[in-house]
Amino acid sequence: MAATGTTGSGESAFYVTTPIYYVNDAPHLGHAYTTVAGDVLTRWHRQRGERVWFLTGTDEHGQKIMRTAEANGTTPQEWCDKLVETAWKPLWEHLEIANDDFIRTTEPRHTKRVQEFVQDLYDKGEIYKGGYEGPYCVGCEEYKSPGELLEGELCPIHKRPIEWLKEENYFFRLSAYGPRLLEHYERNPDFIQPASARNEVVQFVRQGLQDLSISRSTFTWGIPIPWDPKHVIYVWVDALLNYVTAVGYGSDEEKFRSTWPADVHLVGKDILRFHAVIWPAMLMANGLPLPKKIFANGWLMVGGEKMSKSNLTGISPRDLTGTFGVDAYRYYFLRAIPFGQDGSFSWEDFAARYTSELANDFGNLASRVAAMVGKYFGGTLPEATDAGPAEQAIADGLAAAAEQADRMIGDNLDFSGGIGAIFDFIKQVNGYLTEQQPWKVAKDDSPEARARLATILYTAAEALRGIAVLLNPVMPAACAKLWASLGAEPHLGPLAEQRIGEVAQWGKLPAGARIVKGEVLFPRLEESKA
Repeated sequence: MAATGTTGSGESAFYVTTPIYYVNDAPHLGHAYTTVAGDVLTRWHRQRGERVWFLTGTDEHGQKIMRTAEANGTTPQEWCDKLVETAWKPLWEHLEIANDDFIRTTEPRHTKRVQEFVQDLYDKGEIYKGGYEGPYCVGCEEYKSPGELLEGELCPIHKRPIEWLKEENYFFRLSAYGPRLLEHYERNPDFIQPASARNEVVQFVRQGLQDLSISRSTFTWGIPIPWDPKHVIYVWVDALLNYVTAVGYGSDEEKFRSTWPADVHLVGKDILRFHAVIWPAMLMANGLPLPKKIFANGWLMVGGEKMSKSNLTGISPRDLTGTFGVDAYRYYFLRAIPFGQDGSFSWEDFAARYTSELANDFGNLASRVAAMVGKYFGGTLPEATDAGPAEQAIADGLAAAAEQADRMIGDNLDFSGGIGAIFDFIKQVNGYLTEQQPWKVAKDDSPEARARLATILYTAAEALRGIAVLLNPVMPAACAKLWASLGAEPHLGPLAEQRIGEVAQWGKLPAGARIVKGEVLFPRLEESKA
């Protein structure tokens, strides 16, 4: 997890966050889905030339973690330390997640600031003491209303019986913020995305908000309330504040000003209300700017059920990367499932897309272009001197793909649509080679035929240069191999420094570049399983 951004004065950072994940167990495909999306989005904005800050981390307090640790014969802190260092961080490194920071809610830089934030709310009269009795789901770490329960006793998310809790609590005056929240939603229609998520939240707030219990007094694993240490701060209040404590709130004002507010909070739809209702109300109460966008991705379904650790569908991402590779893994979930919608995963669909789109369309294109330049021009990229309408169509196709992908991925988080636009261009280049038949042109030794052959292969190689740049945020390892195969770095510089806005400038890859046929980008599955 290499730090790639910078902070400080000057241009504000494009700030993206994932949820901070609950560490009662190892990460599954659902966690990785959101994190890969954040990584692709931030890599894309880096290639726009923007200053970027990408945050992920772990949520380590609460009753569920305390019970999990007890069941495993250890302390909550030891349990969190073990999982973070042996499961969470190593997986993000394995998946090439280039986050700039990893925050843990047990770190002093977080816990101290959380106490200060809550103390400020208390001093302003936004928090009062009371009591609460009602159904509580430990899995969600949330009180439920009776109307939400299935069969009168089951959590609608976890399908497990709730517990009935009665305890003394402190409450945040959330009910007072309903009108201000509705006004904000109205003035900022893109604040909650997609539209289905926005409609759900607006309807929920219009029904009226209740004050929020922000402390627990029946267990001790949490951040103590500063004015009443018998209480610990409700884990969701604690967790939400990571987005500001990680970027200097209360400790580094310059960094905080240049990073906050977040441009995008990526969240699962099951935690949407916490982020779209409670979180902005807390910020309003303390006079802080609100995030610019909250984007709720759908559930990842396996066998018709939501991916989770508790229902035995928690497939490990390494189960898939061991077969398909990390780049294909990153590609598949963002390509196959429109971001913001529920989507189903199956091995069969992954294998079919891998073979058709990655191995056949993309990988084979890169391989045969390099092979033909090697065979017909000794590995030296020839100059294009015979360009005509067919070549112009390829140049125009690259420009169109770049424009569509930039708008879809960079602006709208439509990863599936943006990747699809790039792969439409790959199909166009494959079609161009099929129509131009360079292998037949090569049989003619005339100067005219040699010029035509040179133009065809230059066009295909230059198209691959653009494809490498556009797909680099999605599949960085494969695109680095392609970049090396094209001999591009000595002439154009590192791939990560190529700009999305300049990718359509035709002719950037110079004649004379050394083209080599490197290793196969996407080996046939039967070969990769050997």
